[in-house]
Amino acid sequence: MGALPDRAVAMLAAVHDHPGLTRAEASRLLGMGTGGAAEVVGVLVAEQLLAEGSPLPATTRGRPTRPLTAHPDGPVVLAAAFSHATWRVDAVELGGTSIATLDGEHAGESAGTVLGVLGDAVGRLRDRLGDRVRGLGVSAPGIVTDERYLDATILGWRSVDLAAVWPGAGLFVADNDATLAAVAEVRRGAAAGARSALHLMVDAGLGGAQVDAGRLVGGAHGTAGEFGHLPLGDPAVVCACGARGCWGTAVDGGALARLLGDPVPADPGGYARSVIARDDAAARAAVATVATSLGRGIAGLVNALDPDVVTLGDLAADLLAAAPDELHAAVAAGLMRSRREAPPTVVAAALGAAGPITGAAERVWDRWWAQLRR
Repeated sequence: MGALPDRAVAMLAAVHDHPGLTRAEASRLLGMGTGGAAEVVGVLVAEQLLAEGSPLPATTRGRPTRPLTAHPDGPVVLAAAFSHATWRVDAVELGGTSIATLDGEHAGESAGTVLGVLGDAVGRLRDRLGDRVRGLGVSAPGIVTDERYLDATILGWRSVDLAAVWPGAGLFVADNDATLAAVAEVRRGAAAGARSALHLMVDAGLGGAQVDAGRLVGGAHGTAGEFGHLPLGDPAVVCACGARGCWGTAVDGGALARLLGDPVPADPGGYARSVIARDDAAARAAVATVATSLGRGIAGLVNALDPDVVTLGDLAADLLAAAPDELHAAVAAGLMRSRREAPPTVVAAALGAAGPITGAAERVWDRWWAQLRR
């Protein structure tokens, strides 16, 4: 497909960002006249990029209005996500709805094996959906440079080319899982409408990202957000990255194991959740200590980055649920006096485990909008 007029692309993006948007609402949102909006919608419907749904119940006199929806034969993007143990691939239509999912587990095999499994899943969805597929986004647990190359300490991978999942993808983007979850929370989650949002995610490590005025703060190399490697932990503890005292080592399953005198867990996330689920005094004290460490670090980031919303994903959300008083008290105690008067909202991420794959899809849609405008 060739380029579209800017107002047609704006209409597509508006329908994507606001599921259920009607033609009249889109007209007002985009500053178009009703006739112009009708013309644009007509073109997009003819191109099988949009459809008009069933009439909505009338609330005023006049013609019933119809929501603008994804066309049943319209464009989709593929989004893949994997952790240290699981993988998933979704096909996502306009509006953000997943219309097909393939998933499974892996046991930390080689990069070639895991990417091969993802590639097979992507191929199956491409076979099913044909030329409707516009591109692929990949969420990965580690540092991703040039939106393509992965260093994943927990998996022992170095400079892995994630584009191998679909070498011929016309549109391809890859990024860190916490970064993509941040994008998703701003677009479709608990940080929607925030001027500046900070997302933190704890699993086998701690990562995050800031989205400011709708734009991801990526840094010079696109790797900003490795907050888990701030020196806020115990200097006696060596991180897998090679540094001492990383904050991530004070807020994960390994931290809980040290506090409880247990061996280093093979599955830090699973171990942490088992401890959080316990009701004995030792477990509660360990969880409170780790939640306090998380809260202190959040306060430091709030002082430095000035977000109005902080969303917590994965184990960080579990710690908030298990020890809210300790976490919030640590945040409050660490804030500058001026920030205590207007503290940010600290909440669990709304999208949960779906955050990274949702963000991966959103990034591909962004690329497609740009391509359509060329």
